[in-house]
Amino acid sequence: MKPLSHYSFFDTGSVVWGVRSYNKFEAIREVVNRSLVFRRIDGLDLNEFAEKVIEREQLQSTGLGHGVAVAHGRTVEVLEPQIALGISPEGIDFDALDGEPVQLLFIIANHPDNKMDYLQILSCLVSLVRNEVFRQELLSCMSSDELESKMCSAFQNLMRKSETARAGDSAAHAPQ
Repeated sequence: MKPLSHYSFFDTGSVVWGVRSYNKFEAIREVVNRSLVFRRIDGLDLNEFAEKVIEREQLQSTGLGHGVAVAHGRTVEVLEPQIALGISPEGIDFDALDGEPVQLLFIIANHPDNKMDYLQILSCLVSLVRNEVFRQELLSCMSSDELESKMCSAFQNLMRKSETARAGDSAAHAPQ
């Protein structure tokens, strides 16, 4: 399996601009159904996938705080991980840890056998959106293209650094 840094995330069609839903479950359905990255997955039933994401969300809110949520679902139709980002200027009631509405709703689609990929993606996303300046830069983008470009670049750079660090750790702990 190739490293995640070799995949292309946040390409054209990954951002859903102007999410209109205020309820988290409706927002999940909206982002899944409007996102081109999910529509491009052969054999993926969008409604079924949205329900898988909602089932996971019902177990525990993925609203991290600071206006960010990272919802996810697993399905065998997803051969390569995909990420969509819904932007809600007004905010979505997401039962976030800090009680604040979510403006950046990430949805990750992943194959059930690729749990490590999901954890690596989640780690990189959380590292990026932990930075308030970066969150504000995303929200101030004037177009989907600009936002996709900014996310793609930042995410790929962080993913490469993460993989390089992991490779260095493995080499340092290898038997001599």
